[in-house]
Amino acid sequence: MLTKRIIPCLDIKNGRTVKGVNFVDLRDAGDPVELAKQYADYGADELVFLDISATLEARATTLEMVLHVAEQVNIPFTVGGGISSVEHVDTLLKNGADKVSINSSAVKRPELVNELAEKFGSQCVVVAIDAKEVDGNWKVHLAGGTIPTEIDLFEWAKEVEERGAGEILFTSMNHDGTKNGFANKALAQLSDMLNIPIIASGGAGNVQHFIDTFTIGKSDAALAASVFHFNEIPIPELKKVLKEHHIEVRL
Repeated sequence: MLTKRIIPCLDIKNGRTVKGVNFVDLRDAGDPVELAKQYADYGADELVFLDISATLEARATTLEMVLHVAEQVNIPFTVGGGISSVEHVDTLLKNGADKVSINSSAVKRPELVNELAEKFGSQCVVVAIDAKEVDGNWKVHLAGGTIPTEIDLFEWAKEVEERGAGEILFTSMNHDGTKNGFANKALAQLSDMLNIPIIASGGAGNVQHFIDTFTIGKSDAALAASVFHFNEIPIPELKKVLKEHHIEVRL
């Protein structure tokens, strides 16, 4: 059985880790390189860095950060935010990132998924999908959840898998920031219909939520931010409890 992964997510703005609710009321959560090293030492399986101010100036800062993170940590890490070209991905991977996460750019030009998978391999390509459930239908949203579309979550997830995505990072906008648990019903549906790993995002508030997403939601990995940044759930304790519930994790 494949081990389940615990993934802290670091939102980066102007070279700092920030945390807010729906990208507003941001508060500083620390230096990303220091946090990355800390998480690696505490037993995180992977890290995700999302550049939420993906302007050209921020991009240079992010590249520098990627270099420093690669020097400090020995676990895989993914970088996302404003990525829309093969060239940009090439630079990030050469600077030390293991994977890249694309979201709005994939919706605007789906061929990008094919191009990245063909050039770098599917294992490098994570497609992030932000979706909101409205009247029982899950619709994809773009630009950090600010632009609604008529695209169906499940149809889009199937399409990107067929185009070569190696993983899906699904964030439920209904659950994000609520700390009421992950969108396990939708996650289980994704897991049943796809052959690639699903990362659950949005809603982590306590240890039980992680147990639920790995059992009920059939998730392959669980991503969270504030519960880790502000040490509400220490990763070693989380993994110990998961193990006690017969959920396979790397200790």
